[in-house]
Amino acid sequence: MTFGDVIREHRRSFADADALVDGDLRLTWSELDTRTDRLASALTAAGVGAGDRILWLGQNSFRVYELLGAAAKIGAMVCPGYWRWAVPEMVFAIEDFDPKVIVWQQEEIGETVAKARGAVTGGEAAERTTLWLRHDGDGADSYESFLASGAAGDPGRDVDPDTALMVIYTAAISGRQCGSMLSHRNLLAMGANAAWMGDIGQEAAFLNAGPMFHIGNYQIWGMPVFVHGGKNVVVRRVDPELLLPLLVRERCTHAYLMPPTIASLVELNKEAGHDLSFLRASIAPQLWQGMATTDTSRFTRNGGGEGRVYGQTEVTGLAVTSASGGAGIGNAGRPGPFAMVRILDGEGRERPVGEAGEICVRGDLVHLGYWNRPEINAERFRHGWWHTTDLGRREADGTISFLGTTTRMLKSAAENIFPAEVENCLESHPAVREAAVIGVPNERWAQDVKAVVVLHDGAGAGAEELIEHCRERIASYKKPKTVEFLGALPRTAAGGKDYDALDERFGGGGYPGADTLGAGR
Repeated sequence: MTFGDVIREHRRSFADADALVDGDLRLTWSELDTRTDRLASALTAAGVGAGDRILWLGQNSFRVYELLGAAAKIGAMVCPGYWRWAVPEMVFAIEDFDPKVIVWQQEEIGETVAKARGAVTGGEAAERTTLWLRHDGDGADSYESFLASGAAGDPGRDVDPDTALMVIYTAAISGRQCGSMLSHRNLLAMGANAAWMGDIGQEAAFLNAGPMFHIGNYQIWGMPVFVHGGKNVVVRRVDPELLLPLLVRERCTHAYLMPPTIASLVELNKEAGHDLSFLRASIAPQLWQGMATTDTSRFTRNGGGEGRVYGQTEVTGLAVTSASGGAGIGNAGRPGPFAMVRILDGEGRERPVGEAGEICVRGDLVHLGYWNRPEINAERFRHGWWHTTDLGRREADGTISFLGTTTRMLKSAAENIFPAEVENCLESHPAVREAAVIGVPNERWAQDVKAVVVLHDGAGAGAEELIEHCRERIASYKKPKTVEFLGALPRTAAGGKDYDALDERFGGGGYPGADTLGAGR
């Protein structure tokens, strides 16, 4: 089956049930099937076909699901881009992904989109080969006008479920982000597996408050609800004062919410007094102070809501969880039915039980690779396994422990920050000779970014100048919060930057592990 087949089937099984809710808009499964047919027809008429790419530059919207449905019916792929990208990051994504269609948003990010559009290599020639559709406007170049131009009726294309449907940019380990290509099979396997873990069926209603450029929102619980014909409620951005009445109106059974947002909702509801017992709290249920019902699914009762899981975008979310076989010695759990895991050494040999090695995965959850990165793909798929670059250990009871990243990573709330990307940005400043980035603990957000900088001889630049330099070039959450200056960076015996020495000197630590929001990334 493909993602498009799911919509086709739900039209027959749950014709008048709500599929998507976004503000005042409400689509049944029948209506969603009709709209995705028209959108697929319009895309085909615009020259979009199998293997072609569509880029979304906007905040959360029902249209992300709708674009996925239409692309699924013609064999195209969709990238939900990050609306907080800085101009250079957005330009990079446009040039790297090379989309035939870009759906963009004016509100809040229109200025950034306009600057990126003007800076794309190729200028007018690139403009002529890319169709730009505004999703929050009217007129000839609007998304709705384009969709309405499509013919009715199923396009009837034969689409391979092992082709890419969703692309999520992630893993800026080498200093530039890579687009992880997730197939129909990946997404449907993830949906089926997570639904089993979370005891999710057609009666479920999920509040998509997590960012739709992030795998977490689909894993917990957008895709399971979609696959089983439930209701996905979409919010443009997180505002507790708007979320609380929405949770009540739509009787959302599940929601993707971070602890600070939960705390705000609890405080608001102390005065509002809404009955939230229909909401099943699976992540940190104690934060709801009894207002929501503690989820009793395999995911929560075996520790998944407390981070006893392991995954990454490249394995379509969670490949190892405590839901599979229950909790044990390992801090992550066991692989589910759609994944195999081996702990391998550098030669591709399995490490003995109790000894550390790289976590490697294969199966229906493993992505197709990174878009337009053949050399990286060849390296990461060596020995027939996807190499996660994460360190793990198989325990005596068969569970897996996540031990850390073999490439350094920071975490701010649910967002991953790769030092190489921030260091490259800092080193692009004319005054900076060299930079190293460490993470310092933050009780609320897990970590803050601290930069340690060496300036060129005779050059001058202050901390605020360097922070602003980063803010203009990369997403704001990645910029350093503080900057320290040294005459030279400490070095390891091999000549690399000695991050351990920097951690010790400047208070670094708290790197992602079992005690953060899920072991792994």
